[in-house]
Amino acid sequence: MHEMALTQSVVDAVCEHAAGRRVHSVKLEVGALCAVVPDAMTFCFELATEGTVADGASLVVDLRPGEARCRTCDTSFELNDLILLCPCGSADVDVTAGRDLKILSMEVS
Repeated sequence: MHEMALTQSVVDAVCEHAAGRRVHSVKLEVGALCAVVPDAMTFCFELATEGTVADGASLVVDLRPGEARCRTCDTSFELNDLILLCPCGSADVDVTAGRDLKILSMEVS
């Protein structure tokens, strides 16, 4: 379960940037091609924040679809999973979005 390692990295970054202030919420943008299960990440977040300035904080995960461009027909299309296949049938595609995991915001006091 790679969600724990990813979530621990997020919690470490959030706690560092909070600089001792209490963290109330964190909002993430996760690309669909990261193969992250949002519910698993939420569960891991609760575990990883225990005893930190983010203990009890809420996590909002905004799952974004992947995008690709077909080199054969020059069409851009959405990817919701790791099946890299253009609607035209070509597998010669260039992934342009959906592999990112970003901390969009955090609420602190």
